[in-house]
Amino acid sequence: MDIGIVGCAGRMGRMVAAQILATDGCTLAGGTEQPGSEFLGADIAELAGASASGVAIGDDAGIMFAAVDAVIDFTAPAATVVHAALAAEHGTVLVAGTTGLDADQQRAIEEAAAKVAIIQAANMSVGITLALGLTKQMASILGPDYDIEIVEMHHRHKVDAPSGTALALGRAAAEGRGVDLDAVSERVRDGHTGARTAGDIGFATLRGGDVVGEHSVIFAADGERIEITHKATSRTIFSRGAVRAALWAEGKAPGIYTMRDVLGLD
Repeated sequence: MDIGIVGCAGRMGRMVAAQILATDGCTLAGGTEQPGSEFLGADIAELAGASASGVAIGDDAGIMFAAVDAVIDFTAPAATVVHAALAAEHGTVLVAGTTGLDADQQRAIEEAAAKVAIIQAANMSVGITLALGLTKQMASILGPDYDIEIVEMHHRHKVDAPSGTALALGRAAAEGRGVDLDAVSERVRDGHTGARTAGDIGFATLRGGDVVGEHSVIFAADGERIEITHKATSRTIFSRGAVRAALWAEGKAPGIYTMRDVLGLD
């Protein structure tokens, strides 16, 4: 499978490039950056710390989408919407790990998925995928006496909060309880808030240092507390999952898929 990367000179882009080079069954076939980037024309493999591949970084995503089988995207919401449209136009699998999309942007992704396979996940790691399943299961089994709180911490440069993974865990908990997350989500507490509202799913956001990503789902009741915790110490878990998703998606029918689909959990 020929795989391209949008935003290939960024931190995640370089890790994805290295992962593609280290994975059997796929080829690093293209990479793009924004017009005017200092990395245009550079060899994408060399930028990832490997030997030169002869594949230069360009600035025309449309040309790359037309030339490869799949594209991996860890960019920004507005850019991912554009890339989804290009994927639909060219019949190219899109693996989207971008977080922070609003409702309109998500609808645009879903419209593109009517024409092409899109694997979308707030977190591409295998461990988080399993944590999502456990969260849904536990929320469905434990009764309303268990309050649910989700705590996440990321590096100081992360721009969206709560993280996409924290929201995905919240949605899993809400699905387990058969409720709409938007109706029970408590994301800000400040001042004299009063007692905790029964049935709410609370979020706490921490930012600092170079933390890759830490997430905990806490089920707290009188007399006991159960926690599901995932700590990422390297971003390679995300690049590894993204490449695995791209290979899995080859030949799949149009639609939005998740890492649960990739791992065969659904």
